[in-house]
Amino acid sequence: MTMGSPQMTWYLPFWTLPISTTSRYGSHGAFYRYKNSMGKSLPLFYIYDSYLTSPEAWAHLLTPNGPHSVRNTPYDGVFVALLVEEGHTHDILAAGFDGMYTYFASNGFSFGSSHQNWKAVKNFCDANNLMFIPSVGPGYIDTSIRPWNNHNTRNRVNGKYYETALQAALTVRPEIVSITSFNEWHEGTQIEKAIPKKTPTRLYLDYLPHQPSLYLELTRRWAEHFIKEKEQWLM
Repeated sequence: MTMGSPQMTWYLPFWTLPISTTSRYGSHGAFYRYKNSMGKSLPLFYIYDSYLTSPEAWAHLLTPNGPHSVRNTPYDGVFVALLVEEGHTHDILAAGFDGMYTYFASNGFSFGSSHQNWKAVKNFCDANNLMFIPSVGPGYIDTSIRPWNNHNTRNRVNGKYYETALQAALTVRPEIVSITSFNEWHEGTQIEKAIPKKTPTRLYLDYLPHQPSLYLELTRRWAEHFIKEKEQWLM
């Protein structure tokens, strides 16, 4: 989910998906497009686990002179790679990506998801004409599917964790803030409405004593704040 826009954006783990998605939905009015630095409105794609493919292979597709380049073709887009380790910044630049995002909602889980590193990453991106998209989340708990991962649990603290992440993101003045996630309940990062529910195998998190729409309301409030802040940055 991308903040500052009503559209959802997809996290895509396979390269074939941007091409097939553009072919099938590219002309639809609801298909999200982002205006790049050249003034072109292009589809915006988040490439998950992009680091599993070498920068050299990506460069074949994403650099203007690559042997299979999509640049200036009907399949061109704004392609952002997943930043996990610090060294990935240089790989992403060499690969020809347009920017990077951090995805993970657990502060401290990776270099990219650590709020304290966002200023340095933003400076690197600014120096190399890349977008930096910090990803924020309301909390994190995935022990129902990864029982060994308790050390990466992040308590929501009644919305304070989410607001701290949002403030950290806005501090580096990004073009876009992405939200992890709208409805990934299995990792405890959902912001959609929630009411108490229990099944024989699972206890679903709720937002009591707050209203079911707590995180949607916080998102709306911070989106409005983000838009106002951006107007000030451009003055």
